[in-house]
Amino acid sequence: MFLDTAFLRNDEIQLVLEKTVDGDEKRNWVPAYHFFICNPDGDRMGTCDLRIGYNENLYYGGHIGYRVFPEYRGNHYAGKACLLLFQLARKHHMEYLYITCNPDNEASRKTCEYAGGKLMEIVTLPEGNDMREDGEFEKCIYHFNL
Repeated sequence: MFLDTAFLRNDEIQLVLEKTVDGDEKRNWVPAYHFFICNPDGDRMGTCDLRIGYNENLYYGGHIGYRVFPEYRGNHYAGKACLLLFQLARKHHMEYLYITCNPDNEASRKTCEYAGGKLMEIVTLPEGNDMREDGEFEKCIYHFNL
């Protein structure tokens, strides 16, 4: 199921595989890759992950998550990581992805736009959604054609 990821690099960043996680049908979770976003020297600048598959949870939670450490922000590293992850998603025969963020997270919204996403809607999370337990109630849903 999981593929080789050594190709996930460009002149500025490389995605270094931290771990893979099998899906969990009971929790309605799909398999996922977890990476460190590193510079060419291997210094860790952040993290990202890619979830493989489609289900209702992913519409609200997204296929890709990312975090760039504060000292590396402002260089589009999250957006560049997304562009690399799109290549891996294509190898899994995925045709589109969702990335979601909180409406007040301007940096994440800019990342989605940088990576070519189209804002579909801003939604209220449904009752029972896991993210509500963390105090989140709305999400911007961005769509990416691969």
